[in-house]
Amino acid sequence: MNSFISTSSMKMKKYIRKDGGFTLIEILIVIGIIAVLAGIVLIAVNPARQFAQANNAHRASDVNAILNAIGQYVVDNKGNLTAIGITTTAQDISNSGADICDVLVPTYIPSFPTDPESNTKGAGIAEADCTTGHPYNAGYQVKKDANGRITVSAPKTQDVDDNGVTPAISITR
Repeated sequence: MNSFISTSSMKMKKYIRKDGGFTLIEILIVIGIIAVLAGIVLIAVNPARQFAQANNAHRASDVNAILNAIGQYVVDNKGNLTAIGITTTAQDISNSGADICDVLVPTYIPSFPTDPESNTKGAGIAEADCTTGHPYNAGYQVKKDANGRITVSAPKTQDVDDNGVTPAISITR
């Protein structure tokens, strides 16, 4: 039994380098394996798709918040929408379209949200400046139908699938 152990340990010593370092080929193989694994992970995670999904989730939240604020305004004004200028034609929520920002802020919504892609105020700040005379464009649209139901939509949604179909973000109440 002792002869087997000593023979096997002698064979192992033959493959161990005396200086304890790695050869260039060993280092290149390890770097190549890490690069392949990193590429696979990057393809699996797909950051562009993740950002598109996050932006669309942000848009859906904003559309819901705007519609809730309009709903509260309608309740407080006994169903009267004439003061805020929402028509049966889809209009951009901006000071040149359906200017509802100064009517809703701060009474019904603390700050008026803007589309993540049309945000010009800087990273992390996604709200419109509703002060009188200050130009803004929220990046969302609003309209009412013949029955008085309000629809708020986000026209700048991003494609999150590879099939080329852009999802619609629109809520009607």
